[in-house]
Amino acid sequence: MRARLPFKDFAIVKLRLAAIIAVTLLAGCRHAGDITDENGGGVYAVRSSCPIAGIPTGTGDITLFDPAGSTDSRAIDVTATITQLRGFCQDSGADVVSTVTFTVTALRRDAGPARQVILPYFDVALRGGSTIEAKQVGAVALEFPAGSQHATTRAQASIRVNRSSATLPAEVRAILTRPRKAGQADAAIDPMADPAVRSAVANATFEHLVGFQLTQDQLKYNATR
Repeated sequence: MRARLPFKDFAIVKLRLAAIIAVTLLAGCRHAGDITDENGGGVYAVRSSCPIAGIPTGTGDITLFDPAGSTDSRAIDVTATITQLRGFCQDSGADVVSTVTFTVTALRRDAGPARQVILPYFDVALRGGSTIEAKQVGAVALEFPAGSQHATTRAQASIRVNRSSATLPAEVRAILTRPRKAGQADAAIDPMADPAVRSAVANATFEHLVGFQLTQDQLKYNATR
């Protein structure tokens, strides 16, 4: 993983580790939900090297005020929202390339002359639910036609993850995939209860996160409105 831009003044909401673990338990050629008849029954959950695409809480919306600095509802100038986030993954070669596409829809207060509004967004590779491996900042241009209050645009962003970093160690995979049958001493013990296993799974789990690059005041407004 090559960091592309330094991380500065960026507040990100950590996703729950349990939610990450739930979708990243096991790698293999089986399909999710397969029943393992040869081992007396069981369900496989397939783990992918592809990052999980998402929008961190509190960063999917942005509000611009006029005059700037006001937070009065009557001073709201433009609001915008990130929607229709879709993730695509090129899972081959030494690196895994994740590309997300998304739509930004905006509403302005006054249906006046044609106007362009530029909004910044971040594109982050997050590891283990808390560590930013790489970040870049881009921008989307919203074009409001004359006499219209609405504008929309599409954008995309990509990250590159080293495959070895997103692969579980062989010993951890062996623990997670070891057949367990009813009556065995450890049949009812969740392997994820082992801190070492849980840490290894988190360390090999990446997320591709996109959201508006908000100021501290904008983050506070989103959290308290």
